[in-house]
Amino acid sequence: MSAAEAGGVFHRARGRTLDAFPAEKEREWKGPFYFIQGADPQFGLMKAWSTGDCDNGGDEWGQEIRLTEQAVQAINKLKPKPRFFVLCGDLIHAMPGIKAVFSGHYHRNAGGTYQNLDMVVSSAIGCQLGKDTHGLRVVVVTAEKIVHRYYSLDELSEKGIEDDLMDLMKKK
Repeated sequence: MSAAEAGGVFHRARGRTLDAFPAEKEREWKGPFYFIQGADPQFGLMKAWSTGDCDNGGDEWGQEIRLTEQAVQAINKLKPKPRFFVLCGDLIHAMPGIKAVFSGHYHRNAGGTYQNLDMVVSSAIGCQLGKDTHGLRVVVVTAEKIVHRYYSLDELSEKGIEDDLMDLMKKK
């Protein structure tokens, strides 16, 4: 979904400023508003805590997923809508049966495999510290496998996702 299709829901920061709150509109106080702050969905912690094994027991996320969905539904019902939503704290406590870990922060593409676990490092949207282009990684998950491909921002904008990845999403 493009920003236009989303009705201006998605915004981009530039020059260390988020365009959702332009200075010319925010310069003067216009009255009270509210925002929502959520914290620590920490998928996996509830089972780990209940079994007393916080180092190893976080392999089920069901409770946290239901609660996070409930939070989103509650926020979406609010009138008037909050000005914005910020999520802080831990997002994940443990990974249930994972085949790949995706990360960033290295500002270049990298990765490797250890004991059948793929580590995939995606380069930055912003500042590049290697030779990769500014971009995003598309990850397709099927019942059988995980397929991922890094696209430059220009390539993804101009050509979209390649047919072989789109075909994987059509299969059930």
